[in-house]
Amino acid sequence: MNLLDRLLGRRASARTLAEGDAGVVTRDDPAAPSVRGAAGNRSRSRGSGQFQSPASRERARTAFPTVPADVLRQVRLVELRTRRLVNSVFAGEYRSVFKGQGMEFAEVREYQQGDEVRTIDWNVTARMGRPFVKRYVEERELTVMLVVDLSGSDRFGTVRRFKSEVAAELAAVLAMSAVGNNDRVGLLLFTDQVEHVVPPRKGRRHALRLLRDLMVYDPIRRGTDVAGAAEYLGRMLTHHAIIFILSDFQDEGLERPLKHLAQRHDVIAVTLTDPAEESLPNIGLARFRDPESGVLVDVDTSDGRLRRAYSERVGAEAADRRQLLRRLAIDEISVSTDTGYLEPLLRFFRTRQARVERHR
Repeated sequence: MNLLDRLLGRRASARTLAEGDAGVVTRDDPAAPSVRGAAGNRSRSRGSGQFQSPASRERARTAFPTVPADVLRQVRLVELRTRRLVNSVFAGEYRSVFKGQGMEFAEVREYQQGDEVRTIDWNVTARMGRPFVKRYVEERELTVMLVVDLSGSDRFGTVRRFKSEVAAELAAVLAMSAVGNNDRVGLLLFTDQVEHVVPPRKGRRHALRLLRDLMVYDPIRRGTDVAGAAEYLGRMLTHHAIIFILSDFQDEGLERPLKHLAQRHDVIAVTLTDPAEESLPNIGLARFRDPESGVLVDVDTSDGRLRRAYSERVGAEAADRRQLLRRLAIDEISVSTDTGYLEPLLRFFRTRQARVERHR
């Protein structure tokens, strides 16, 4: 749902807007590339090749020029900050919530007080003349995919940071948690097309590469297509994975692709918001630019009915999104630019852990 839709509460063209919607006048910005158009048109041709392999697009374009030294320093600082968080605050939280796919035999050792009787290896016990037990360890080999929205609406923020900056640091925490538990982690960056993909691998060096890509990559487009990214993942991932989708979810047609993805994988929606998106300020006549289509919108913000309609529209969008995610059994982590991600992420881990313990 783009800015125009929120202001009007319906889909409309620039011509219709100019002809009679009180309080709002739009004009195309000639300098802005048309991504979705004034109507926020999200039509896309399924299977038309729009979601082709990102590698073919990147061969025609240098997505990662030489990384400046100050960016590398920033990557290092983010790594240090997130690693501290992982080691202190999230120690054990990630591992206890995301279990491995099974158990594998590790060793046979002598029985100790408190060991489960059912773990006794009776063959070894008979040979040795004293009790021995089998010890098993969790078979991890989990795959984590970080799916990050780089559309125009995510490069927005009015408090401390842009939504995209919060997403990058939160993704870094998740990546460090994954590699710290010997799990594989991958990255998918998208706008209204899949822009960049890094296959899942292990290791700190790989996690740093993901962090660099998050901070350096310059997206080609500005629109949003969460559904297209979900469909791409469904084709890409052949085994069960944990998928974090970091986006403001200002998109439509999400139910079918998210439902299919959640049937095979553990999908977690990380919803990014900013306080300024929730209501229009009363500042008289103001000009807004849709961050995805580039369309300029002149709005009389002194119109109380328009401000109320906008706030109601935003509230309805959030309620619809929460209802959809609950219906699909997809957990949601709500993160705002004014509060940060620490508390919402901890709350998610603790809620998940409580659910796991209830089902034991």
